[in-house]
Amino acid sequence: MKFFAFGLVLMAACGVSAQTVWLEAESMADKGGWVVDQQYMDQMGSPYLMAHGIGTPVADASTTVEIEKDGVYDVWVRTYNWTSPWYNGEGPGMFQPVVNKHRLSAVGHTGDSWQWQHAGSVGLQKGPATVALHDLTGFNGRCDAIVLTCDEDVALPDGGSGLSELRRSFRTAEADTAVYDFVVIGGGTAGMCAAVTAARNGLKTALVNDRPVLGGNNSSEVRVHLGGRSEIGPNEGLGRMIREFGQSRRGNAKPAEFYEDEKKQAFVDAEPLVTLYASCHASSVVMDGGAIKSVTIENIENGRETVLAAPRFADCTGDGTIGYLAGADFRMGREAADEYGETYAPAVADSMVMGTSIQWYTSKMKGKRRGARFPRFEYGICFTDSTCELLKKGEWKWESGMNRNQVTEAERVRDYALAVVLANWSYIVNDLSDKGELADRYLDWVGYIGGKRESRRLLGDYVLKQDDIDKNVFHEDASFTTTWDIDLHFPDPVNSRHFPGAEFKAATEHRAIYPHAVPYRCLYSRNVDNLFMAGRNISTTHVAMGTTRTMRTTAMMGEVVGMAAALCHKHSTTPRGVYHHFLPELKEMMKRGAGAPSETLPDNQNFNFGKPSLPAPRAMMPAP
Repeated sequence: MKFFAFGLVLMAACGVSAQTVWLEAESMADKGGWVVDQQYMDQMGSPYLMAHGIGTPVADASTTVEIEKDGVYDVWVRTYNWTSPWYNGEGPGMFQPVVNKHRLSAVGHTGDSWQWQHAGSVGLQKGPATVALHDLTGFNGRCDAIVLTCDEDVALPDGGSGLSELRRSFRTAEADTAVYDFVVIGGGTAGMCAAVTAARNGLKTALVNDRPVLGGNNSSEVRVHLGGRSEIGPNEGLGRMIREFGQSRRGNAKPAEFYEDEKKQAFVDAEPLVTLYASCHASSVVMDGGAIKSVTIENIENGRETVLAAPRFADCTGDGTIGYLAGADFRMGREAADEYGETYAPAVADSMVMGTSIQWYTSKMKGKRRGARFPRFEYGICFTDSTCELLKKGEWKWESGMNRNQVTEAERVRDYALAVVLANWSYIVNDLSDKGELADRYLDWVGYIGGKRESRRLLGDYVLKQDDIDKNVFHEDASFTTTWDIDLHFPDPVNSRHFPGAEFKAATEHRAIYPHAVPYRCLYSRNVDNLFMAGRNISTTHVAMGTTRTMRTTAMMGEVVGMAAALCHKHSTTPRGVYHHFLPELKEMMKRGAGAPSETLPDNQNFNFGKPSLPAPRAMMPAP
């Protein structure tokens, strides 16, 4: 089989003749205005290209493939009508495949799952051919792969293991292998701090991020500000490194420059012992008994695989993906009140979680935009004068999927959130008689990367619970300090009345806490011997996660994990071994912190829900 930078040609050795060309859309050389979406690789099998134009068709994506034989080629496209879960009809995401400037039939508007759609036929001669995707609507059409074939017997599985095996058969290159002292999966604030801290303590470290931009929810792709306080509690050194990369301005759903992506990139690039694997998704794990031996990652654009081997790993994925693949114990949903004695928990355990936010904002029309109309978007989500949301922007309260599985149904959750934003704005612009101050505004930015709050929580040797926080319980292995209120989101009651079972807005009650130093034992797996975790997936109950999930706090978790990994390396021990045998040394490291010592660094908007001061403790357990 031959590999081309612009596509993949299937040869007879793969079970498909040379009369067939396979092209992964995300590998197209010129993406045009299309974006690569990798968020659902574990569910649908691949990244894909999406035309995220907010109602305006995006520029064509294009590439070149090699045709091996003259002939008339059928063109098949693997695509998805993304509004089909709640709308029985043609969807909005139509686009045309274009082969050598010949436009084929529109696809993407039918089908209730990812499937192959026939776009027509085209005569081709041996040699290079240009393949393009021409967006027709700007409403999130999506393309996974394109097949050009003059083989009547070619088989194209719609999904499952057959499709996965077919994809893998296209890859000619063997996976690269690299060995590190420490491998961190996840490039949010937790993963960044874990990797940089380990490197500053001498460890050769790999940092894997499945997007091209670092920062996770704090990046320009999602646009959530850094919440919580740092440099506080018994280990005041923790969190100082946030001054090195944190945004200097507050605010959710603000213009991209507010989130200073370049500062995060520079923070990681400055460390010679950190190797950043950007745009790489962790897809599988190899175990050696009760420990992880290696993690295989896949580039989201070219499919290139790399095997990363190390004596220790950190799961900073948010979803607990590495722990899940490794067989780590985990929980999802809400525990019953009597399980941990939590008054904020429900009487009966359930699967309710905090949801995913797709944020958006509008801007005033200027110049050519003045008087422009937004296309109608009417795909099963109906608004009225009394149910539409007359807002200039939507931030954290725009939250979907609280009653759905945030891992297995993640694409549906994101798509519903997108559809709600578009349908609401369409109703305001096209149907509402009194638009008020929204009359001269347009929908300027809508995120497509979901800002997720909760999914799997990996279980450690200790599970943080409400009682720890309420009583400020002293732990000998106190590490990072959590300061955010116990902030548990639930479906907004008004939104529930208007959209029962299909809510897209959240409400919350902020229950103030006294700053609580969380046990180090919450930061490593209880049954995978060499696995740390940092981020929203650490060992807590649903209630306790209401305070630990903010990004200044998760950044400090990463710092602790990087220090503990260095002690594992130094003493040839495990994460649990650090707790049992080297806790005093870890405490000294945490007091110092891993941040730059310069006194000229700004305090970087250190805040906790905008409050000038913290509440007095409800109860205090005396320290020994």
